[in-house]
Amino acid sequence: MDINAFPTSYLLLSIGIMILLSAYFSGTETAMMALNRYRLRHLVKSGNKGAKKADTMLRRPDRLLGVILVGNNLVNFSAATVATVIGFQLMGDAGVLLAPWILTVVFLIFAEVAPKTLAAERPENWALKAVFVLEPLQKILMPVVALINVVSNALVRPFISRSADSDDQLTKDELKTVVIEGATSVGERRNMLTRILDLESVTVDDIMVPRAEIAAINIDDELLSIMTTVAASQHTLLPVYKDSFDNVLGILHLRRVARLILNEDFCKADLLQLTREPYYVPEATPLHTQLYKFQKEKQRLAMVVDEYGDIQGIVTLEDILEEIVGEFTSDFAANMPEILPQEDGSYVIDGMAVLRDINRALRWNLPTIGPKTLSGFVLEHLETIPETNVCLWVDEYQIETLQIKDNIVKTLSIRQKSKGRSGSEYSEDPRETAQQVV
Repeated sequence: MDINAFPTSYLLLSIGIMILLSAYFSGTETAMMALNRYRLRHLVKSGNKGAKKADTMLRRPDRLLGVILVGNNLVNFSAATVATVIGFQLMGDAGVLLAPWILTVVFLIFAEVAPKTLAAERPENWALKAVFVLEPLQKILMPVVALINVVSNALVRPFISRSADSDDQLTKDELKTVVIEGATSVGERRNMLTRILDLESVTVDDIMVPRAEIAAINIDDELLSIMTTVAASQHTLLPVYKDSFDNVLGILHLRRVARLILNEDFCKADLLQLTREPYYVPEATPLHTQLYKFQKEKQRLAMVVDEYGDIQGIVTLEDILEEIVGEFTSDFAANMPEILPQEDGSYVIDGMAVLRDINRALRWNLPTIGPKTLSGFVLEHLETIPETNVCLWVDEYQIETLQIKDNIVKTLSIRQKSKGRSGSEYSEDPRETAQQVV
């Protein structure tokens, strides 16, 4: 066959058509692989036809890639053949040699780099339209694609582990990253979502009210003193104990006490009849588990016990909810500031402030494994109860005790090493270094 019989203009037109076809296959490959699978599933549930077709095709990526590569290679090799003919017609033998080089540059720009870049930027727009052409093409080329897949799958099977769809599942940390980085449309609710994910890694003893701070009723007190405690309480539920807090008799709901006000002859026994049996939970219970238990047991307050059965504190349903939505309590005492910023860049902090709350408020990274309060954290590093105020370094934090009473560090001054009066770095004072304990 005489290759000069083909008009050059028709051959150039066919090259242009094949460039468009190659760009379609290249862009479609990139777009399909770059689709956000979770958004795709959302679109499928919303009834998007293109999303349904794309989701079906992505379930068999070997078939999807097979039809794309068959079409792309068929177009590219055909274009190479036509380009050789054009080169021979225009320049003879020299054109045969130059045609592949020229065609390579043209295809790289217009059929590879440009369409793939566009598809990577807008994979959803590209893929959900391209599938309407790709699906019927896949049916037409199915015999060829099936043969290619049989051979290629046999070659790669030894190198592929057939695990369950674990690769398509997000871990907790990955999901948290998705929420932080991608959930911009939910605004402030993003913080709530990340806190829900953190419930699994936080235990009851991380948020409980320590035993020393529990507001409770001693049934051995005078009745007038008990009613004064009830009247002044900012809490709805109060534990009732006898002799010591290790002997909790029950939990009193203050709303029930109103029944006794009209009865002038009521006594402590009447008060005890209004209490309900205390509910105990282990201190290592994760918050998401405890939230479910509160719901199941219809409880709102639990006594937290250690491995020996000793009461260490209490935790309430509101405490767990505040871990998700933030503070919403009406307790006046809870609204008292525990962290007081100073002009020199340091902070005066209550010793019983919880380390997790300090980290959250100041964006610090104080260790939360071990003691839960700042006082316990300092005493653990000192390994003794100091008789006078001391200054110590823990990592990048300079801590100075201001008040020590009843074997507890009541007040401390703390600053981060890298922050000074106006947030600038400052050098260590040799006199301070001499006082370091850690």
